[in-house]
Amino acid sequence: MNVKRRTQAERSAATRIALVAAGRRLFAAQGFAGVGTEAIVREASVSRGALYHQFADKTELFAAVLDDVESEVAQHLAEVAGAAAEDGFVAVMLRAVEAWLELCDRPDIQRIVLVDGPSVLGWARWREICQFHVLGLIQALLEQGMAAGEVERQPIVPLSHALIAVADEAAMYVASAADPATARTEMVDVARRLLTGFLTPAARPA
Repeated sequence: MNVKRRTQAERSAATRIALVAAGRRLFAAQGFAGVGTEAIVREASVSRGALYHQFADKTELFAAVLDDVESEVAQHLAEVAGAAAEDGFVAVMLRAVEAWLELCDRPDIQRIVLVDGPSVLGWARWREICQFHVLGLIQALLEQGMAAGEVERQPIVPLSHALIAVADEAAMYVASAADPATARTEMVDVARRLLTGFLTPAARPA
């Protein structure tokens, strides 16, 4: 039986995937500062040379891990929003907010995205990676709401940035609360009031 040998590109891609997966597990459990490169290569079952062939240093691996996490988050939020598409703008956005806050209960999201991300990469790069995945989704939902006549016409780009800032601060508020469940309920109510304010007069609840 002929066994197809993997190409160099395929082997390189598999190594990168293994390193990102290992980094994600370790960074989530121990934090960026608590993880050494030796632990990473051992967890990924690769050589140190393979690590540095794929990434310049541990910080670059962390950036790839953050990108992987944010991609997963954006995909989940898009699925949640899509499932609620028939319920109107506010319902769609609230489902997305609820899903985001639920995700932030996970240790890997809290540690990698909310805690270590800004401090390890700096605010500008952390923001760039996070917005790359999520900003387009928020803009699309706003565009749909405006096209349907539910949302008042206004500049979408600054509004999208403002909503991302609200979502990130909401996540930090819930994650640091003594009673996260109550904090999440409070924040969803705040989001409902905020989003209702974007509606056209005809779309506002009586």
